[in-house]
This record gives sequence, C-alpha cells and structure tokens, in this order.
Amino acid sequence: MPISVMLNRRRTVLDVPADVPLLWAIRETAGLTGTKYGCGIGLCGACTVHLDGKAIRSCVTPANSVAGKAVTTIEGASGPTARIVLSAWEKLDVSQCGYCQPGQVMSAIALLERNPAPTDADIDAAMSGNLCRCATYARIRSAIHEAARMRKG
Repeated sequence: MPISVMLNRRRTVLDVPADVPLLWAIRETAGLTGTKYGCGIGLCGACTVHLDGKAIRSCVTPANSVAGKAVTTIEGASGPTARIVLSAWEKLDVSQCGYCQPGQVMSAIALLERNPAPTDADIDAAMSGNLCRCATYARIRSAIHEAARMRKG
C-alpha cells in the first residue's frame, strides 16, 4: 500500500503494508539507516524520529498513520536547533558507542524546540525514554544545557 509522506522535507512514497512499523519503512524502503532498532516496543528511544516536529518512537508507529505528515529522521535533522545540538554533542564528546545517539539527538532537538531553557528536571523528563547502554546520561544532559546556552546567544 503506497503511503505518501514528507520524509526529510521531500515528498516520498513508501510502498509498504499499512501496519508495518514506520521504523522499517524508513530503514528498508527509504534506505535511511540512521534511525536505529533497539527494543521494538517503544521503550529505548533508539528509533526516535520527529512526526510534524514531535519526537515519536518509529518502531511502534504504523506507517499508515503518518500518511500526509512530515517525518524527520536524523539524516534530515536541520535548522538552527539541530545544528546547535549537534555542535554541543561534538563539543562535549557525548557519543561513546553511538548506537543510541540518533534517538538521543532527535529527542534533544524536540525538547529545545518546545523549551529553549530546560531545567535538569525538564531534561530528565524529556529524555527518560531514551536509554544509553554506555551511560552517557551526564554528558547528554550537559550537552543539552550547552545547546540551550548556545541557542540563547
């Protein structure tokens, strides 16, 4: 069943069964492998993408539910907030193994888009569904604070 979406700002038709998870449509059909498979039940955050600007878990989102909407993956993350988050991630050397980082970054971008000056509690709440096997949580929080400072001026 063809599903038309705006994928990373480009009209894309995903020819997949209606109930296939968006994650697999992105990875297998569109060939964008930056979005990772982690748990398959929406608990780890490795598969986080933006749907109309909101962070969602693509492994539990049926592809047909995004028809006509805007989906952004890590490959399409752009704009001032994305650039600042990626810069802060690099500056503070957040990544260790890197597997979870696309989901972490997408969640951080969504957080800063809706809350440009998050507290530790705001960050913890927004990032709580993103697991990191390497336990870089302190660096992730520091990078989000750094991105907020960079965004401010």
